[in-house]
Amino acid sequence: MTVDRQAEEPLDPLVWKITAVAVLGSLLAQLDATIVNVSLSSLARDLHSTLPSIQWVTSGYLLALTFVLPLNGWLIDRIGSKALYLWCFSLFTVTSALCGLAWSAESLIGFRLLQGVSGGLLAPLAQLMMKKAAGSHFTRVAGYATIPILLGPLLGPVIAGAILHYASWRWLFLANLPVGLLAWVLSLLFLPDDREERRPRELDWVGLVLLSPGLALVLYGAERIAQHAGLAAMALGGVFLVAFVRVERRKAEHALIDLTQFRNTTFTVASFAQFMSNGVMFAGQMLIPLFLIEACGRSPATMGWMLAPLGLGMMVTFPLLGFLTNRFGARAVATAGASAALFATLALAWLATHELDLFVLIPALFIRGMGQGAVALPAISAAYASVARQNLPMAATTVNIIQRLGGPTLTTICAVFLGLTLQAHVEHGSLNAWALAFLLLSALHALTLLVTLRLPKRAAV
Repeated sequence: MTVDRQAEEPLDPLVWKITAVAVLGSLLAQLDATIVNVSLSSLARDLHSTLPSIQWVTSGYLLALTFVLPLNGWLIDRIGSKALYLWCFSLFTVTSALCGLAWSAESLIGFRLLQGVSGGLLAPLAQLMMKKAAGSHFTRVAGYATIPILLGPLLGPVIAGAILHYASWRWLFLANLPVGLLAWVLSLLFLPDDREERRPRELDWVGLVLLSPGLALVLYGAERIAQHAGLAAMALGGVFLVAFVRVERRKAEHALIDLTQFRNTTFTVASFAQFMSNGVMFAGQMLIPLFLIEACGRSPATMGWMLAPLGLGMMVTFPLLGFLTNRFGARAVATAGASAALFATLALAWLATHELDLFVLIPALFIRGMGQGAVALPAISAAYASVARQNLPMAATTVNIIQRLGGPTLTTICAVFLGLTLQAHVEHGSLNAWALAFLLLSALHALTLLVTLRLPKRAAV
């Protein structure tokens, strides 16, 4: 009964104001990660570049996001989360203007790298500020906050298409200026001053030199796993990461990332659940569109509408997560979500051996979206609840790094498996390459389910 009363009690309006500021930052970073993809051909034509070169406008931004992430905890300890957020929005707004004024492909790529540096810190900062403000209500607040953030990947192509239809590609970046200015003012007004919580410490330069390039090389290689350069990048990145672990274990509290966090079983399990949840989500986002286009012969436009139930399922689940987690606990909610996603993915494997049936596809995608939406937030809530308040900046950095690695890792596994089975024309009875790929994805969902069974029953404390 105590938990239920807590779930129903009204929150301080300041919590929602802080959340709104945090959502603006995450949404802006998400939009800019997807909005440029639609304009690559226009950029290549107007800037007299090739598509392989201009795609670094997107890839460079994503790699910069990853490269700067390990600095998050150190910067917060050094200057405070409010000051860092203000600096990030300032840099993001200025670099958006520079991107809009770029005179060549090289200058645009360089400005996008700088934009990614500031954008990479916005997501973990948003999580941290919501956790500090909402406390035990984090899952409830984050459930609502995630809905507009989810709209980023959905609205990005739509907004980009409208801008390109009526104006120059430069307005893809210049449109950030009023939003960035508004977010900066709101941050100044609503974010609490946390200077007294600062714990300045020396930067672990050795750890940074090993971890940031290691992460960037692994993600770069994962995107190009079929090429020799991709394999070499992943191998070199792996060497950097192994060296990082060996070095950091000797530094304890002076390390860039405190590996002693993983002595906490709850934190370790919750972090791995985040890795798996993010990984199966991105792997599915790769497999399902390919299946609908290549195997079922649907056009990209039709495929986009057919995927709508997936996003709708997530959006239905998120607002309920606070109530469900408080009522039933993190483990029960995450396990139910992982089970639903597994069941829906098995339905997709069945569909791959039959004619495309919308009466199977649409419910399967909707259930899969609902299930995936119910895993990540209870897991991250459990991770944050398991550490002391003063250790939250380090925890936010660590969880975000692990989560971000899940996507390219599991996507690469599924993509390589699908490519090999298609190339070899592998079939087992009635199972074709697509069905086998969905069964592999189902196995990864089953592993996610096993991980969620290790989460604590109650995390929102």
